[in-house]
Amino acid sequence: MRKLLISTIVLFTLLTMIYSCQSADQVKQDIYYTNGRDYYIKYCQNCHGAKGEGLGALAPPLTDSVFLKENKQKIACYIKNGMSEAITIHGQKYEGKMPDFQTLAAIDIAQIVVYITNSFGNKQGMYTLEQTSTDLKNCK
Repeated sequence: MRKLLISTIVLFTLLTMIYSCQSADQVKQDIYYTNGRDYYIKYCQNCHGAKGEGLGALAPPLTDSVFLKENKQKIACYIKNGMSEAITIHGQKYEGKMPDFQTLAAIDIAQIVVYITNSFGNKQGMYTLEQTSTDLKNCK
């Protein structure tokens, strides 16, 4: 009986350890997410809100996963170069100008994008530095 109990506890412990392990990709995404949250608080939260709710008619919310998914290749450009074109989110038109953040490095932008696209009801996964660099080269 004692051997069965000890074996069960050891087996349960091993299974728990295996289940709780994260892949290297998940760890990298978590690091990007955490750093992106810090940059979001510093550069974006003032206009887009602590919960991504936006600022009335001045700044759009970041809660529209459809808009973010359809424009994921443009988000890095919006952050780096600002944005002056009108957009419609949740049926409301936003025409305000978003300032540029030219001082941010590509890695900083990638981390912000990971945070935005995985917060506020969004679950879009990883956005790598390589994707950011490619998207920034293709900015119009």
